[in-house]
Amino acid sequence: MKGEVLNNLDNPRQLEKLYRENKVGFKREFNLVYPEIKENTVAQFWNERLNFENEGISWGSKDELLFVVIASCIAGFVAKFPKFFDINPEYFYLRNIAFIFFPLLIAYFNWKRKVQTNKVVLTSLAILASIIYINLLPKNDKSDTLILACIHLPLLLWAILGFSYIGGNLASPQRRLDFLRYNGDLVVMTTIILIAGGLMSAITMGLFQLIGLRIEEFYIEYIVVWGLAAAPIVGTYLVQTNPQLVSKVSPVIAKVFTPLVLTMLVIYLAAVVYTGKDPYNDRDFLLIFNALLIGVMAIILFSIVETSKNSNNKIEILMLLGISIVTIVINSIALSAILFRISEWGITPNRLAVLGGNILILMNLLLVTYRLFKTVKNRKEIDNVEISIVSFLPIYALWTTLVIFVFPLLFNFK
Repeated sequence: MKGEVLNNLDNPRQLEKLYRENKVGFKREFNLVYPEIKENTVAQFWNERLNFENEGISWGSKDELLFVVIASCIAGFVAKFPKFFDINPEYFYLRNIAFIFFPLLIAYFNWKRKVQTNKVVLTSLAILASIIYINLLPKNDKSDTLILACIHLPLLLWAILGFSYIGGNLASPQRRLDFLRYNGDLVVMTTIILIAGGLMSAITMGLFQLIGLRIEEFYIEYIVVWGLAAAPIVGTYLVQTNPQLVSKVSPVIAKVFTPLVLTMLVIYLAAVVYTGKDPYNDRDFLLIFNALLIGVMAIILFSIVETSKNSNNKIEILMLLGISIVTIVINSIALSAILFRISEWGITPNRLAVLGGNILILMNLLLVTYRLFKTVKNRKEIDNVEISIVSFLPIYALWTTLVIFVFPLLFNFK
């Protein structure tokens, strides 16, 4: 988008189009390039427009607000399907929890980004095929492939959401980065919404209890469930219409948690050695080890995205490099443990899924670490770190698709 801003300074109509397609991304890229073009009158106008500190909260257009209200109601209604249609809740939520809000978020960005009709049809067919497929899988609570498919399905829908967010433009690394930033902002905003909602719920039920009315069951069934379903949709709406709400929070979180995570990982590895925990023969410990790996990988991605946008501090880059190196050590231990278990007890759906995921994460980490090492010497290399992150997103999506659709057939639904 940086090049598009520079190339269209003399074309106000095209600049406006770029801005409306992606307000958050446009503002960030414009601010990066503004020092080079600050003598330009058009650039000065856009600088004032984009960086005017609006003290109020924007509620967007009436159409946007109406869309969010309707989408929230639909999400709550889908979440109550087991109650309304006498469906086994365990069966429904295991297979369909991701369909409560992901399709609505995808529809929102298809609409906001004015995605081409053929791509809208493609995403719609992918969602429909996923709904039919996951609900037609044989009902077997002991099936590893069913559990794996259900676990990976939200990741597939997340990938489809990313496709809609970037407007179907797979060739743009910058738009993929915008999508990762959106996810970080959404986590922050949704957490705030849930905390506020939890406090309000506790106060409401407490007040009614004081006057002798027990509304807990009704409130949880019809208010809390509806609110949980709507939270990601409302959070997305607020982040997109008011990017300033969390634009200063996310960098702070990244700066605070980066040194804490690095310290925790070093201490944890030392504790593993001290306690003599054996991931090679302790299956539960290996599962926790892999969960830690995924969580740390997510923190690395979030921190790099925020650091590249806001910081010129070399110490932060060094800490990110340290986290990446320690995480490679954790990944290597987990990977060797999985290979050991496969060599000793053979291939199972779970072991193969974890093996593939760990190999992909290790490859991604090695590339990110190499780019971070170069960034320590040259700050401009941070752009290559970003590219090394987003270049793996389609590969993760492909592996997720294989686990969902191929593994059950490959292992005969076992």
